[in-house]
Amino acid sequence: MKQFTLELSAVAQRPIAILNQPNVVNAMLDTGALFPIWVDDEKWLCKLGGTFERADVPFGGFGGMTKGNLYRIPNFCVGQLVFPQFPVIASPRKLPCQILLSATMFSNLIYEIDDKNHRLNFTIPDEESLIRPLNVRIENGRLHIFCTSE
Repeated sequence: MKQFTLELSAVAQRPIAILNQPNVVNAMLDTGALFPIWVDDEKWLCKLGGTFERADVPFGGFGGMTKGNLYRIPNFCVGQLVFPQFPVIASPRKLPCQILLSATMFSNLIYEIDDKNHRLNFTIPDEESLIRPLNVRIENGRLHIFCTSE
């Protein structure tokens, strides 16, 4: 098994980690989310290397059905985890972060939010990889994202 820990904000009331991408990104873990959502201005997403793929993609979230723009980031990292050609939906909101990390990103992993010590702990079982491709499908007008381990 492999393990790593991310530090969480000590002042935020939600689990917000600081990721060191090409630029610093504040990421909130949303255990109820199915899709990674970029909630900040799309120009910052482009500065991370995000490329526009498709407009007005319907998805369920934020209390109902909504739409956002689908982007891809060449290599998005969460600690030691690498998400190649990372799909993310841009849907700007007023939240204390830039991106919502979905539970589906961490499928088959063990993660623990340690609120007392402000840490997000990950355990990667031996049969899982640090490389985490997310596959996108749009079926019957709905977005589906699946994580596979290489």
